[in-house]
Amino acid sequence: MFPRFYYAEALRTGCVIELPLNTRHHATRVLRLKQGNIVTLFNGKGGEFHAQIEHISKTRTTVKIDEHCEIERESPLTLALVQAICSSEKMDWIIQKSVEFGTNYIQPVITKRSVVRLSADRARKRHQHWQQVVIAACEQCGRNRIPEILPLQSLSDWFDNKRTAKTFQQQFLMLSTTATKRLKDFPSLSPDNKITLLVGPEGGLTPEEEAAALYAGFSSIRMGKRILRTESAALATIAAMQAIWGDY
Repeated sequence: MFPRFYYAEALRTGCVIELPLNTRHHATRVLRLKQGNIVTLFNGKGGEFHAQIEHISKTRTTVKIDEHCEIERESPLTLALVQAICSSEKMDWIIQKSVEFGTNYIQPVITKRSVVRLSADRARKRHQHWQQVVIAACEQCGRNRIPEILPLQSLSDWFDNKRTAKTFQQQFLMLSTTATKRLKDFPSLSPDNKITLLVGPEGGLTPEEEAAALYAGFSSIRMGKRILRTESAALATIAAMQAIWGDY
């Protein structure tokens, strides 16, 4: 696989484009690519473009787009992760790996036991940072569609907004240490389903939050008899879902 770079603007075969500053630095200073090297570009609109580095200087790097390839690497399973925010390193890890595992949407939420609290300004900055984590994960894992990471909101507000959003083919699952059901107890699910997974923070969701989730249409599940950390819980569950209903 050639080095992959996200390019937010339109891409067309035969065009010559200039790489943005951050991409240029990564390509020429970190990867040390040279004139004539082949790279892959994608803009999140579908497929990817093979391109060749045409010119490198101190101030600009240009590439010529050779061809468009209709390649998609999306799972047949549509998965949304509602994740209680945690420390920056753990949250970055969860977002990065959940993208690699095939998650389509990520909704960060604040819960009653969330240790991390962000002002409105810091929340906006973290959202921008998380979006870059998503893009970098797509560059690494080969996805040509950019998963959507939604702005941070409280879990209660998210429940209010999503309470009427349930559809016939959508399944809402919540990880809980008190649950008795496991993933294999949901044999009716198929790749056509849209699954929303809710994962609490360190310390888990409060009984009141779990009750509110059940009222909002969630079913509680647990992953085995062991208690997983929040940075492990979502990833283990997503991987298991992909193995049962997705493309693993």
